Amino acid sequence: MLAARLSSSAIERILYDEEARALSIWFRETGRYIYSDVPKAIYEGLRKAPSAGRYFNDRIKRRYPCRPDPERRRFRPRAGE
Repeated sequence: MLAARLSSSAIERILYDEEARALSIWFRETGRYIYSDVPKAIYEGLRKAPSAGRYFNDRIKRRYPCRPDPERRRFRPRAGE
């Protein structure tokens, strides 16, 4: 696995699982999301991008299947709370 902390106002850190081709992104405001079937070059591009937020919007968002971190759900309030 490859990991990096980013100096971005939107993204705190990223982790790439080469075997699963999964990119985890920890957003500062909304927590971790996992993107599937992501090439390693996309991880490297995000890690090196001058603007991680812009790179994410241009190259990742809506291009790869995404799901929230399953552990996050445990802490979400139930409907009506």
